[in-house]
Amino acid sequence: MRAVRRALVALVFTALGVISATSAQAGRPMPTTGPASQPIGHHDFCRREAAACTPNAVRAIVKLTPELWQTVQRVNYLANVRIQPRTDQEMHGVSELWSYPTSEGDCEDYVLFKQHVLETEGVPASALLITVVRQSNGDGHAVLTLRTDQGDFILDNLEDRVLAWELTPYTYLKRQSEAHAGRWVTIEDVRDLLVGSVR
Repeated sequence: MRAVRRALVALVFTALGVISATSAQAGRPMPTTGPASQPIGHHDFCRREAAACTPNAVRAIVKLTPELWQTVQRVNYLANVRIQPRTDQEMHGVSELWSYPTSEGDCEDYVLFKQHVLETEGVPASALLITVVRQSNGDGHAVLTLRTDQGDFILDNLEDRVLAWELTPYTYLKRQSEAHAGRWVTIEDVRDLLVGSVR
């Protein structure tokens, strides 16, 4: 049954054209500045899951091989299909609770799931960073940043494609530090300023 499921997933990927390594568009790294406040949901998560919020022994930027690109696309797509979107209020009766999902979750839960799966696939924790953004409607949102030698890429539950961060519609606010999974840094998202300066 698992073999059949894997074959079906492979067919879906082939049809969608989402696993080709050539679809990765190289970009620049996401610029960060000084320390940022840790989101309260992540702070509470770290109190419950202390092992997931420790210093990183290695600060890695991974080489974006065709094999890794295929794995990242697969993990992002399967999580987006498998996990049903529900709010923390609907699931837990509270406004904010970061947790590993089983069959349903909100944006932070998708991120935690993808981060965990990719770590088990051998991607260093320092290259998989929870990132907080603002959507065009003003709502907050969480995505997963993958740090590579071809720039930073975003795994997002609202987008089945893995895109270079510059190609996403978000304003980037802060993300986990590559040095310590329990600490956060500010993102200096100057893309709008750069566009405005050439108009």
